[in-house]
Amino acid sequence: MPELPEVETTRRGIAPFVTGHIVERVVLRRGDLRWPIPRAIATKLPGQRIDAVERRAKYLLLHTQIGSALLHLGMSGSLRITDPAAPSRAHDHYDLVLDSGQALRFNDPRRFGCLLWQKRGEVHPLLRDLGPEPLGDAFDGDWLWAASRGRSAAVKSFLMDQSIVVGVGNIYASEALFAAGVHPKRAAGAVSRARYARIAAEIRRILNYAITRGGTTLRDFLAPDGAPGYFEQELFVYGRAGKPCKVCGTSIRSQVIGQRMTYWCPRCQH
Repeated sequence: MPELPEVETTRRGIAPFVTGHIVERVVLRRGDLRWPIPRAIATKLPGQRIDAVERRAKYLLLHTQIGSALLHLGMSGSLRITDPAAPSRAHDHYDLVLDSGQALRFNDPRRFGCLLWQKRGEVHPLLRDLGPEPLGDAFDGDWLWAASRGRSAAVKSFLMDQSIVVGVGNIYASEALFAAGVHPKRAAGAVSRARYARIAAEIRRILNYAITRGGTTLRDFLAPDGAPGYFEQELFVYGRAGKPCKVCGTSIRSQVIGQRMTYWCPRCQH
């Protein structure tokens, strides 16, 4: 599944092509993706100017004066800018045709993505209970430390709880804990304030760096211009079970924690 850097890369890729442009029409090739596409997408979005493209967690919002289209890439979705007259490919599910003569086209083989509507002045239920953005001012080690008190869950699972902090998925949680030297199975409530400060700093650093590298190419993700991400080549632990640690040479271990495969170095992480 595309993680925060992939979604941010997508946002930055499409924003220059859609911001300030009017949606002339919406072409829906099916009535549902993960959930039914609400009628408002077809009746209210046409004729509206896209004033901004925002990312909230792993969702993209196309803001207009009357509301926002809420997009999610799901596990295999991708957005690209194309000629609306270009023949649709298999799994091209919708087009937002713009007054620029171009279209924002969504492709999703597994149909776990979504296209929903958020009324102006409201927050969609999918966004209401989300934690702070990891790249925003509200997120730091003090926030993590306070939120973790009394929690016995593994710190890896804690960091992936979207009510604690959004967008820190499986790949980047593993990488940040390695960089901070914290074992992923350590109880969240047993991690010190100082170590959470290091974890928060590493989450911010790694996510920012991954964004500059175009995200992580895993399975289906491609940036809107068709260029793959390059951060995968620089992973220290994720997906490297049995391989030597790039820092100390110890064999990387793996185990399912919280229903997700987790990777760590037994020497570098405590």
